[in-house]
Amino acid sequence: MSTTATSSPLAGAGDFDELSEVAGRVRRAMEQVIEGKPDVVEVAVTVLLAEGHLLIEDVPGVGKTMLAKALAKSIDCSVRRIQFTPDLLPSDITGVSVFNQEIRDFEFKPGAVFANIVVGDEINRASPKTQAALLESMEERQVTVDTTTYTLDAPFMVIATQNPIEMEGTYPLPEAQRDRFMARVSMGYPEPAAELRMLDGHAADDPLANLQPVTDGQQILRLVKTVQSVHVSESVKEYAVALVGATRRSQELRLGASPRSTLHLIRAARAAAALDSREFVLPDDIQELAVPVLAHRVLPAAEAHLGGRGASDIISGLVATVPLPRTRRD
Repeated sequence: MSTTATSSPLAGAGDFDELSEVAGRVRRAMEQVIEGKPDVVEVAVTVLLAEGHLLIEDVPGVGKTMLAKALAKSIDCSVRRIQFTPDLLPSDITGVSVFNQEIRDFEFKPGAVFANIVVGDEINRASPKTQAALLESMEERQVTVDTTTYTLDAPFMVIATQNPIEMEGTYPLPEAQRDRFMARVSMGYPEPAAELRMLDGHAADDPLANLQPVTDGQQILRLVKTVQSVHVSESVKEYAVALVGATRRSQELRLGASPRSTLHLIRAARAAAALDSREFVLPDDIQELAVPVLAHRVLPAAEAHLGGRGASDIISGLVATVPLPRTRRD
């Protein structure tokens, strides 16, 4: 099922060794806090190295905020947390210009989005107007206030949590904002054994309070460059395009995935390959990431809802039916 590819001249074995070692430290640090969810932790680290944003969706109390905080705290960089509420204003996120009596001029006061990692807790409890304040920063890594544009420092990542939209006091994220999240994960309830370990480890002490940074922002930027050097063959690109295109033709979907989702799928696949110490992407990487990268961007048709098929089920079905690329040397 693999596709033969040439190695990239931009990264050496040492770069991939560093990436594997640092990513392992981040995983282990997060797993001290998040019990029994290695697959969720893996997606979070993949999105970080792919320069994406992560949406964590599930019912209250399963560790959504804990996962976001664990990833943020494992990196020595600036972190800001935003508690989204119905009365939160867009200026609380982006910042505001206020008149300074001493200098007799307006002075910009940066908002909470000016950090390397922004943790947005319960993002769908704020109004759509406030949610939209994140759009420019998530896509362009900049903020415009009063006609002045301010560039955000790299690395920049938004990790947002949200409750299911059926719950009281929630506002569904608009399609444009969901599309800016590279991946969505659900925590799910822990296995009984993991829940027992949680009772032992969390009852008397807070493991998050003891979590120490295991890397820093500058090292993450170096690892991002390594990820960008991972080779993607033409056949794998064609496979990604075919898979995303299938969502636009599916009778079970009334909204297919966007071209941005194809870009995100390739970027995430590069990170997954690098985490596997490979200098090239395999179709397997595309398949494994299809659901977390694509499912939150599509809208099932009414017939699919009536049949009990959600977006993840439909994407999984398309992965099983879209032909794999033929092995060739690009």
